[in-house]
Amino acid sequence: MSNQLYINEIQVLFDDVQRSKVFEDQKMMTDAVPLFSIAEINSKYEKEKDTDGFDLKAFVMSNFDFLGAKISITREKQLPINEHIEKLWDELTRTAYEEKGTLLKLPKPYVVPGGRFNEFFYWDSYFIMLGLQVSGRVEMMENIIESCSYLIQTVGFVPNASRTHFLSRSQPPYFSLMLDLLFETTKDENIYIKYHDTLEKEYAFWMNGEEGLENGSNTKRVVKTVDGDILNRYYDAENEPRPESYLIDIEDSENTEGEFYRNIRSACESGWDFSSRWFADGETIQTIETLNLAEVDLNCLLWHLENTLAKSSALQNLTEKEFYFTQRAAKRRQMIDKYFWDENMYKDYHTKKHTTTPSEHIAALYPLFLGLASEEQAKSVAKNIEEKFLYQGGLVTTTKNSGQQWDLPNAWAPYQWLGFKSMKNYGFDDLAEKIKNNWCSNVERVYNNTGKLMEKYNALDTETIAGGGEYPNQDGFGWTNGVYLKLKQN
Repeated sequence: MSNQLYINEIQVLFDDVQRSKVFEDQKMMTDAVPLFSIAEINSKYEKEKDTDGFDLKAFVMSNFDFLGAKISITREKQLPINEHIEKLWDELTRTAYEEKGTLLKLPKPYVVPGGRFNEFFYWDSYFIMLGLQVSGRVEMMENIIESCSYLIQTVGFVPNASRTHFLSRSQPPYFSLMLDLLFETTKDENIYIKYHDTLEKEYAFWMNGEEGLENGSNTKRVVKTVDGDILNRYYDAENEPRPESYLIDIEDSENTEGEFYRNIRSACESGWDFSSRWFADGETIQTIETLNLAEVDLNCLLWHLENTLAKSSALQNLTEKEFYFTQRAAKRRQMIDKYFWDENMYKDYHTKKHTTTPSEHIAALYPLFLGLASEEQAKSVAKNIEEKFLYQGGLVTTTKNSGQQWDLPNAWAPYQWLGFKSMKNYGFDDLAEKIKNNWCSNVERVYNNTGKLMEKYNALDTETIAGGGEYPNQDGFGWTNGVYLKLKQN
């Protein structure tokens, strides 16, 4: 019944449902599973919609299944936090052996984030794996890698999440880091050989269009600077409202020019939806210009992918490939210094203005997380992190409070781990401990008060629950569970 075009096939009904705000959360309709053939539903809708007393919500409820639209976890009595998380691994486990509605099929069970997020998410899964490692759930770690590999082999990349309407974008490429994590757990180098072809395919996706690109131009996810250097950017193949935030996008797009929708979607590929990081004026979403930026986090992750490909080539004595990827990684390492380092902090690079962007943000951690920063650079970043980003409830993502969820005052799990690990890598052990303790105690406080693990936390006012963004704070929550367990183990 389902295929890639499913939402497009019910476009008239879908548009009416989203514009009428039938559901408080626009994601509800994207996740709905049709109970009859699309042709049948469309035909019924055409016939009935203009009749007297037609009830749109009732029509939708009788033609679609909303089972499992939101995950709610209830406990008879509150467990110690670690026991709660151990139970959550099973409660957040899902399977999709066949396609249903917009849900893509996957070969193995997987762990979902929780709350309204009832599907496989790409970069979330890496941080979930950190916790699975602590819990000794090696098979589920392997399952997640297998699901990523399946997606790369079948659609050419890992989509943002396992739904048909995400087939136009990916998320931060963490697949090579997932392999490192499994290797750290099993000490089996064959993992790199097994997935060598998958690594190459993912690399080809990110570098697609590189050949024949002229200086000072870009295509898809590749940017060629005026100096002729190759960098990467986040990008989405579509330039239309996101189905899962349909009306929000249409309303936000008023008084905007250019590819507003593609800029919005491209920011979603970064996982940071949304942040002042992307806004030309640093304040309003209408000035979003993701496509004009090359991002420090993405380029560091692609360095890691190149480095991993050099390693997996060496393990198989593929001398030419090893040389090629070693050269690419070495060149990118230089480019990270040349384009993203700005006096005392890493920043994104504006490809039209040929300079770093003003936004100060926590993605500056990536060169330290991956060991690409010099001792001097690391010292400078650490000082910045401690002075501007570390609060009593953890590390914030930016120094600006714009009302967007990926801005101050919110602290997100991935960056607590990146912060901790980055500081450990360069011997800033006291700062690493402070990051760990500030955030973990915030998580514990909210858990003690609510019995829930949240998607994000307020780092400044540890008396309240975090907010901002397009939907309420969710509980579950995959990456929080994973990072909390991993930090407590260290």
